[in-house]
Amino acid sequence: MLVAFSVAPSGTGNADGSVHDAVAAAVQVVRDSGLPHRTTSMFTEIEGEWDEVFDVVKRATEAVQAYGSRVSLVLKADIRPGYSGELDGKIERLERAIEKREAGDDAV
Repeated sequence: MLVAFSVAPSGTGNADGSVHDAVAAAVQVVRDSGLPHRTTSMFTEIEGEWDEVFDVVKRATEAVQAYGSRVSLVLKADIRPGYSGELDGKIERLERAIEKREAGDDAV
């Protein structure tokens, strides 16, 4: 399964509203997990089996709790049994479809 999630504290007391230290703590949990992952400016994507992925999300959320009085978690999951390597596979298929369209073959 693939899970895209974003976790951030509120009530941090930072005048500029910055949450980068808290997000860094969450991303470190993901990196330490050893699971395939990708972090962008808005979300972190992680791939693995249900229990291992949600364990990482839980621990990342707990890491953020130390930075504020409450935590917001946004999560989206793509559950497709029997598939792995989809963190990159989905992007590769998308790029092939775009190339096909650009070449004038709209039948995807």
